[in-house]
Amino acid sequence: MPSVVLETSLAAGQLPPGLAAKLCSAAAAILGKPEERVSVTVRPGLPMVLAGSAEPCAQLFVSSIGVVGSAEQNRGHSARFFDFLTAELGLGAERILIRFYPLEPWQIGKDRTVVTFL
Repeated sequence: MPSVVLETSLAAGQLPPGLAAKLCSAAAAILGKPEERVSVTVRPGLPMVLAGSAEPCAQLFVSSIGVVGSAEQNRGHSARFFDFLTAELGLGAERILIRFYPLEPWQIGKDRTVVTFL
């Protein structure tokens, strides 16, 4: 059950149409998870400073069970997410930050229980 949150200082009108759906498809492919299990939130127009600069920027938070728990895994994921984000947002890689959060099944609630019991 990957969860992907994109926060950006870009205004909503500056984002490409269908960005959330495209990010959902890309995340599913990058993480090797079914698209039906991926949740995506896009938060545009935020006041943000990255590396001491208020120039347009973005940060991506990626959390999932079993696929973001090592440097080796995240190195590959990072490259593919950066390729997607630089192309879709028109930002340089230096204006994007990605954070990976490994989760355990008991940390995700779904259908009135936690994933451990599903």
